[in-house]
Amino acid sequence: MDLEKKPVVSDFGAWAMNVISSVGIIMANKQLMSPNGYAFCFATTLTGFHFCATALVGWISNAAGLSVSKYVPFWELFWFSIVANLSITGMNLSLMLNSVGFYQISKLSIIPVVCFMEFLLHNKHYSSRVILAVAVVAVGVGICTVTDVDINAKGLLSACVAVFCTSLQQITIGSFQKKYNIGSFELLSKTAPVQAISLVMVGPFADYYLNHRSLREYHYSSGVIFFILLSCSLAVFCNMSQYLCIGRFSATSFQVLGHMKTVCVLILGWILFDSALTLKNILGMLLAVVGMVVYSWAVESEKQGKLPTHKNADSKSEGEDVMLLKEKVNGLPESNIEFGQTKS
Repeated sequence: MDLEKKPVVSDFGAWAMNVISSVGIIMANKQLMSPNGYAFCFATTLTGFHFCATALVGWISNAAGLSVSKYVPFWELFWFSIVANLSITGMNLSLMLNSVGFYQISKLSIIPVVCFMEFLLHNKHYSSRVILAVAVVAVGVGICTVTDVDINAKGLLSACVAVFCTSLQQITIGSFQKKYNIGSFELLSKTAPVQAISLVMVGPFADYYLNHRSLREYHYSSGVIFFILLSCSLAVFCNMSQYLCIGRFSATSFQVLGHMKTVCVLILGWILFDSALTLKNILGMLLAVVGMVVYSWAVESEKQGKLPTHKNADSKSEGEDVMLLKEKVNGLPESNIEFGQTKS
């Protein structure tokens, strides 16, 4: 019997890495980009720096023999980088053009869009329990985060582009890993350089359009450089864990995990930055946590429900093999079954 190869990082480890690194990078970026911090308001360019650091780590890993470079067609990497970059730029534009409330609603809408696209592209079906759990999570996070809702044509268009591209990007990550039989880190090593080059080239212009401030005119202090390096370091773990999670679970599960991070950010913002935490926030967070627990239970129940089917299929297959063996043996003359030699 072939022994199943154990993954280097456990499922729980992948989730924990994503939550810790994502929450950490949000806290670091809050200090780096907020007006009360260092006012480094170049989000798209900063994302380019993140992918530069990720690409550098991937190159070092390949050079040191810690990972193996596998072939992925360049045109696939190119169109993936376009989708991923449109996702990032669309989210930044949506945040600038829309109210915070509508921006949060657009992020919550990623889950149903991902579910619909997985059904459309991969014919994936979801049970009523999973759908109910996802709805509870979305409502809970919506209660926590959605306040005023103001919609305009440009903001609506940017939000639609961001939601569609984010959903497609996350589904494509899982598809690439299966299609090319490539690990999460190996795939990230392939996509990161293309995204890094494109974002570093386009980022300064996109940020100038968003903020009307030039990257060349910004004053770089030692504190800014420290937080940029910290943000880039956390981004490496964040990007790695994103590919790990989507490769192991699904894009829908990754979105549910994202809402768990939202709850953690709200709590840490209250602890570290004296952000307001109202009864509405607390009730919303509790509802979201309940939804996450129900979602985990529903997904696990589906997995357990599929196991007997596989076992019965295996038993049936074994039974057919035994019958074929008996027929073959009965068809032989007197023979030594152990050595397969005919007696004279």
